[in-house]
Amino acid sequence: MSPETHSQMANFIWSICNLLRGPYKRNEYRKVILPLTVIRRFDCILEPTKK
Repeated sequence: MSPETHSQMANFIWSICNLLRGPYKRNEYRKVILPLTVIRRFDCILEPTKK
């Protein structure tokens, strides 16, 4: 990955983080991040079974 691509990806991720921070207080992040992390993990585990 080139440094430019890495920088663009990092900026994109931070822009999403800034959007999520708006409606959620710091102590409420876990209510969003943990479920999304679990869903992503299930997606990765179940990928071989998808057609």
